[in-house]
Amino acid sequence: MAKIAGNEVRPGTMIEHQGRLWMAVKTQAVKPGKGGAYNQVELKDIESGTKLNERFRSSEMVEEIHLDKKDFQFLYANGEMLTFMDMETYDQIELAADFVGDQAAFLQDGMKTLVQLHEGRPIGIKLPVQVTLTVTEADPVLKGGTAAPSFKSAVLENGLKIQVPPFIGAGEKIIVATEDGSYVRRAE
Repeated sequence: MAKIAGNEVRPGTMIEHQGRLWMAVKTQAVKPGKGGAYNQVELKDIESGTKLNERFRSSEMVEEIHLDKKDFQFLYANGEMLTFMDMETYDQIELAADFVGDQAAFLQDGMKTLVQLHEGRPIGIKLPVQVTLTVTEADPVLKGGTAAPSFKSAVLENGLKIQVPPFIGAGEKIIVATEDGSYVRRAE
């Protein structure tokens, strides 16, 4: 573990503070008229998700945590547990669906994901930025309302409801952003 000055903490930096793992969400350099400058940092607890606002002066040193990032392949879901396989060692790990969060709906068999590990324990997961899914149901197009850009509801193969352009029909493959579940474009 490396020590860094408190004014070097940036968004995305992982630190150990008060015996817990925190990720810096927002930072702001503050130079008050009276007193020394400091870095106002909003921290998010990795395990519990609670947030904390902390001031770090440049003279304060904090422990920066480096995470191991490994490629894992999603194998299958078993109830509320999701099974992933390490693509180097073929070891399998199980993660709770709520650990993955809303993005669990985008997991597909064989999908490659990036798991962030701290001392061998998973603390974060990143899915591909976009996935290809098939539209199973799509609302009919309403004629006449073409002055404004219009969208209609559609249901994807994973059960997710999203808004798509009027030209998308049932059975078509579309590309969806995993971050917010929004339509990107028609798949080739």
